[in-house]
Amino acid sequence: MIEIIPHKIKNTTVVVPGSKSYTHRILIAAGLADGACRIENGLRSEDTLLTLKALGQMGIRIDEHNNTFLVHGKAGVLAESREPVFLGNSGTSMRLLAALAALGQGTYRLTGTARMQQRPIQDLITGLRQIGVKIQSVHADGCPPVDVVGGRVGGGSVRLNCGKSSQYLSALLLMAPYTTAGIEIRVTEGPVSRPYIDMTVAVMERLGVAVERSGYRQFSVRGGQFYRAGTYGVEPDASQAGYFWAAAAITGASVKVKGILQESRQGDVRFTRLLQEMGCKITADSDGIGVRGGTLNAIETDMADMPDLVPTLAVVAAFAQGTTVIRNVAHLKVKESDRLAAVVTELARMNISAKATDRDLMVTGGTPRGATIETYNDHRIAMSFALAGLKIPGMIIRNETCVEKSFPEFWQVLEQLYQK
Repeated sequence: MIEIIPHKIKNTTVVVPGSKSYTHRILIAAGLADGACRIENGLRSEDTLLTLKALGQMGIRIDEHNNTFLVHGKAGVLAESREPVFLGNSGTSMRLLAALAALGQGTYRLTGTARMQQRPIQDLITGLRQIGVKIQSVHADGCPPVDVVGGRVGGGSVRLNCGKSSQYLSALLLMAPYTTAGIEIRVTEGPVSRPYIDMTVAVMERLGVAVERSGYRQFSVRGGQFYRAGTYGVEPDASQAGYFWAAAAITGASVKVKGILQESRQGDVRFTRLLQEMGCKITADSDGIGVRGGTLNAIETDMADMPDLVPTLAVVAAFAQGTTVIRNVAHLKVKESDRLAAVVTELARMNISAKATDRDLMVTGGTPRGATIETYNDHRIAMSFALAGLKIPGMIIRNETCVEKSFPEFWQVLEQLYQK
C-alpha cells in the first residue's frame, strides 16, 4: 500500500505515456501488415505486453527498444498456438484477439484471470458465428475462456449488439480486411464508448485500409485489403492525462499535459470540457492542454463515451458543491471491477455520499476525509482515488502496483506535481 501525502502542487507540465487503446490496435494491425512496422511511443504496460506476447504465440515477431516496437507483419499469416493464450484481465486484448485468431491456424484457447472469466464476450461470439467462425465459450456462459478455430474466413453480413462494449465492433473491423468477401456490420444496440470506434477506424485508415460507414450504425470493409508497412506514432493517452487535469481541479493548481491536442480522436480529451463546466479554466496550446482549478460546482453529464474517466470525475465531484449526476454508465459494471459499486463503496469510506442505479451514478460533494482505499485490483480505482490524497491527509491506496496494467510510471509522474 502507499500513502499519499498532501503537498502544495506546483504549476507544471507533465508527460504521460502513449495511448493504451491505440497501442493495442496498432500492434494488431501491424501484426497483419505486409511488412515491418515501426511503432513509436507505444505503451509498454501489463495489458499491452499481454497483447504483444499473444501476437508472438501467433507467429508475429516483435522487437522492443524502450517505447518503440518493430512488428514484423506477415501479411495475415498467423501460426498455430498449441499453448493457451493467457490475457490476464485485459478486456481489450481478449476481444480484439478473439477475432484475430479466426484468421489463424488450428484451435486457439484464449483465457485469463478469474475476473476476466466473468466479463462478457457472447455478443462478439454471436457476431463472429454469423460469418462462419467456429468460436465458443468454453463454459457455455458467454464469458472467457473461448476456443476459436482459425481458418479462411469468407465474411458477409453481421448484426452486432454493442450495448455492453464497443470492442466487439472494433474486433470485427480490424480483422475484416483479411476476409475473402469483406464484412458489412449493422449495429443493433449501442454502441457505447463511440470514440474508441473512431480510434479503430483511424488506425485502419492510417495503415491503408478503407472503411465505409454511416455514423455508428453501419460499417463496411472490403476483403482482400492489407495493412501497410511503415512507421507510425502513438499519441499520449488522454485517459491517463485525465488524472492530472483532475489533480489541477482538486488542488486549484495549473497542470498541462504535453502532446495532447483538442482534435485528438481520443474521446477522453473531452474530459476537460466537463472540468470547465465545473469551474476550471482550460487552455489549449499547440503543445498540449492545461487545466487550472477553480471553485468546483456539480454538473450533470452523459459519460457513455468516456467510461474510463468516470471514477476520476466521481473523485473530483467529492470536492464540488452539489450533486453530480453521471448518466449512462451501466457498462462500468463489467470492467476490471464493478466500477460503479467500487466508487460508491470507496467514496463512503471518505465520508462522501454516492449511489448508483442500473445506469447512473450520483455523487454529492462534501468534506472528504482520509481513508484506506480498496482498489479491487483495478488500476483506474487506484489512480483516481490517489488524487484525493493531494488535498486531504490520510489517503492510503492498497495494492498500488495494479497501476502497472496501464500506467507503470503513474506514481513517479504524480510526484512531479509536488512543489519542491
